[in-house]
Amino acid sequence: MRTRFAPSPTGLLHVGGLRTALYAWLLAKKSKGQFLLRIEDTDQERSIPGTIESILRCLQWADIVPDEGVTLERGMIAQKGPHGPYIQSERKELYQEHAHHLLAQGHAYRCFCSKERLESMRKAQEERHQSPMYDRHCIAIPKEEAERRTKDNEPNVLRMKIPDGPAITMDDAIRGTLRFERHTIDDQVLLKSDGFPTYHLAHVVDDHLMQIDLVLRGEEWLSSLPKHILLFQFFGWTPPEYAHVSLLLNKDRTKLSKRQHAVSVEEYIAKGYLPQALLNFLALLGWSSGTTQEIFSLQELIEEFSLDRVQKAGAIFDTEKLDWLQGQWVRKLAPEEFFAYIRPAIEQHLPEALVDPNLPKKLPLIQERITFAHEAPDMLAYFYRVPTVTAELLVNEKQGVTQENLPQLLQIATSVLQDTAPESWTEEHLLKTFRDTAKSHSLKLGQLLWPLRVALTGRAYSPGAVEVTMVLGKETSIKRICSALSPG
Repeated sequence: MRTRFAPSPTGLLHVGGLRTALYAWLLAKKSKGQFLLRIEDTDQERSIPGTIESILRCLQWADIVPDEGVTLERGMIAQKGPHGPYIQSERKELYQEHAHHLLAQGHAYRCFCSKERLESMRKAQEERHQSPMYDRHCIAIPKEEAERRTKDNEPNVLRMKIPDGPAITMDDAIRGTLRFERHTIDDQVLLKSDGFPTYHLAHVVDDHLMQIDLVLRGEEWLSSLPKHILLFQFFGWTPPEYAHVSLLLNKDRTKLSKRQHAVSVEEYIAKGYLPQALLNFLALLGWSSGTTQEIFSLQELIEEFSLDRVQKAGAIFDTEKLDWLQGQWVRKLAPEEFFAYIRPAIEQHLPEALVDPNLPKKLPLIQERITFAHEAPDMLAYFYRVPTVTAELLVNEKQGVTQENLPQLLQIATSVLQDTAPESWTEEHLLKTFRDTAKSHSLKLGQLLWPLRVALTGRAYSPGAVEVTMVLGKETSIKRICSALSPG
């Protein structure tokens, strides 16, 4: 199966666009086919310099690499494959040829209406509560007159001529059989006055010539589907299969917006999300494996993904779920991958950690608790900088630690550490000793471990007290307990 992703360089890559690219890529890989990337830049006024590179970098980050089409090689835009060029602005003459073929066959006509007339027409339709559609003002202009006016450089566009006939039916791979009455279909502009095609003509020509088997795109294109089917018929071509994915929604079921969420992939990269987490999350937005499994690698998604389990309804963009998946994928990183992930943050905020030969022993303690790389320096700081310990934090009435018994509890903890022989200095032995000591003093284990952990780390949330003690070592641990006993 040949699939494609065809973004427009009018802005940053939207997370919805990445989901579309992911679905198309998964289907191509599952069928051992090809995934193609095409750039649809026919709207020259809205195209923004640098966005093609940005889109390609985001796809590269996500490991969604095209087999054919536009790619990024050494930071430069490149094209590969037998059906190029793959940037639509470089195919202008090709679209013009096909548009004029439709004109010659009677499937299109020239429209000379000014912007002012079209705006007035639409305004009148709105006042009558009618759907905005072209009124075919120019359809009866004789061919000779249209050619003369064109030669005289009078601005005009080419519109498709919707023929009379029965309703158009089409099977959508997600939505089933769709039916469109012809009187609801507009005479769409195919070729603009600047000679550039509209999306409607360009994508039909390209998807045919590039031998695309499945067009997967957003549901906002559903209303245009009958126009595209007719264009394939006008050219005498077999249309590809179509699949229209649902919108991404805010929790209040409105369309995903910048007001409530970050919407560009670059924003999620900047926040430190792993590609595995974002792709896993996006795959589950509208698709289910039919099992309780929630963590999917790309390879697992290739094996499991199918359009028959993609829902028609809009999918809620739940950032809490995304953050949970982010945490799960951080835990799955190999030690060297985890270090590479957090290293930039450590270099910037805790450089002394990088020269510590024992850093590898400390990283597992935070990997189980971290969600984002920027949290790492703060989580590691107490290993390298003596923490500030407050009496308020040391006291924890739920754990049975009060202002009155705190000195005794810290003294007991100190004794446990002092009395532990070097050969017995293991996490298992220390924990057992603390447990036995607590029992012999009629204490709960938490009464000893809570103030110990706070004295060592200066925080309420951290790895366990015994884990931290093992990494800090006996001498440093005892020094910190003494500091907590006599602050200042």
